[in-house]
Amino acid sequence: MLKHLLRAVSYIGVFIIGFAAGMYMLPILTAPPSPSAQALESHAQRASYHGNFIKNLPGSDAFHYGVGDVRLTSDLISFEGKLSPGPDYHVYLANRFIDNEADFLAYKGTFTRVASVNTFDNFLVKIPQDVDIKKFNTVIVWCESFDEFISAAKYQ
Repeated sequence: MLKHLLRAVSYIGVFIIGFAAGMYMLPILTAPPSPSAQALESHAQRASYHGNFIKNLPGSDAFHYGVGDVRLTSDLISFEGKLSPGPDYHVYLANRFIDNEADFLAYKGTFTRVASVNTFDNFLVKIPQDVDIKKFNTVIVWCESFDEFISAAKYQ
C-alpha cells in the first residue's frame, strides 16, 4: 500500500514539475523571431527618446525582469536587451514612473496600452497613430495573464 502511495505521489510530482516547465517554456518555443540588429539600429538612430530597463526594480524578481535599452520615435518603440520569458506581455505608456505591481494596478486606468510583446530578446512595436509619446514619460512591460510587473523605463 505504501509503495503504491509513494508511486502516486511521485507521478503527481513529476506531472506538476512538467506542467510548470511547460508553462515556462511554451512562450519561448512559440516566440516569433526577434527584430534584426539592423532594424533596431535604424530605429535607434532616429529615436527621440531613450530609457533603460533595469533588473533591480522593486516589482521585478528573478522570474520577472527586463534589462536593456528602450527607444521611442513617434511611431515605434524598440527594445534592445532581454526580457524574462512569459506569456501575454504588453507594453504600456504611462505619465508616471511605476516600478511595482501594486502601483501599476492602482494607476492602470490612466495608462495607454501600446502593443503585445511576443519576443524576449529585443522587440519593435508600433505605436498607435492616436498616441502622442510626449504626453507620457515611462514605458512599462506588464504580464496580463498573471498581473506581473516585468520592468519599466523612464524616458523623459
